[in-house]
Amino acid sequence: MVRDRARVLVIDDEEVVRDSCARILTGDGVVVEGAEDGLQGLKRFREFQPDLVLVDLKMPGKSGMEVLEELERADPDVIKIVITGYGSVSSAVDAMKRGAYDFVPKPFSPDEISLTVARGLEKRRLTSESNALRRGQERIRRNMISLVSHELSAPLSAAIQHLEVILAGMAGEISPESKELIGLCNGRLREMLALTRTWINLAVLDPIKMAERFEKVDLAEIARGSMERLRPLADRHGVDLKLVSPQPVSPIRGSQVPLGEVFHNLIGNGIKYNREGGWVQVRLFEQDAQVCVAVSDNGVGIEEVHLPRIFDEFYRADPRRSAPVKGSGLGLSIVKSLVEAHRGTIHVHSRFGEGTTFEIRFPRFSPSPGG
Repeated sequence: MVRDRARVLVIDDEEVVRDSCARILTGDGVVVEGAEDGLQGLKRFREFQPDLVLVDLKMPGKSGMEVLEELERADPDVIKIVITGYGSVSSAVDAMKRGAYDFVPKPFSPDEISLTVARGLEKRRLTSESNALRRGQERIRRNMISLVSHELSAPLSAAIQHLEVILAGMAGEISPESKELIGLCNGRLREMLALTRTWINLAVLDPIKMAERFEKVDLAEIARGSMERLRPLADRHGVDLKLVSPQPVSPIRGSQVPLGEVFHNLIGNGIKYNREGGWVQVRLFEQDAQVCVAVSDNGVGIEEVHLPRIFDEFYRADPRRSAPVKGSGLGLSIVKSLVEAHRGTIHVHSRFGEGTTFEIRFPRFSPSPGG
């Protein structure tokens, strides 16, 4: 947001303090507004959108510390300066822990408040410039990934098409030996194309843009859809699929397709890394105001040494476990990114030779994106 003049909000129950700050800072070219208590201050903060907030620690009603915490949640980048009438070091330290940038003791001189606010506004300017630079670099990165995507995918797709033509006999007869070798080449090229597309999906994942499209979604419905799509694979491997949801769970705020990818990947892994006669179970439940998903299997499991890195990009666990199964090592990394984009957490519990459980926790649906 580009502004000609910086904005400062003063939250203090003493009118004389608000007036003094306004006179001093207006003379410095700053736009100043005031609020007489914490609740009014938070309301004015949302309307005024200041660059810096001066907060009195000791106010009736909502305390200055509570106001600091709410400001920090609303906008971590806004500069927060504490006004304290009892200037103790402990209160200033507590304020810093809650996100305050600096503090000024009462009574303060015009120079003290002017200098402290000037330092805070300079910090705000540098932070804004840094964020703008980071956004610009991110746009460049995404544009480069888009370019690389095309430059990598196009020749791979063309090579696959040519090999398909040869395999179909449209370019003349070929020997069985040649056909087998060309088929192997075709298969590896398809793997490379799939890997390229998977990596690109991970690299361009934008949680902020994704969140803009979030709506109320039913995890049970998404889980059932993923299980139905994976049932033919489960049947081929002799693995039983089961959905357990003792009672309807609350909806969450999210997006159907990415969440479907989460279920598809975890259930698919449970099938592939299993044994004939095994099972994969998806359990939905609620706990501590969260909607929880547990995807469990009784398959080959993961050795403890590999668990800390299981969500790393391109990491594949013990070759003895993964050798029969083709994969990029990106699936779980994408799952973790998608879960975190939905403000969720994911953890894995596993015993080698006994099975694995992935547990995901999402906040319940709230009408407001921040809730």
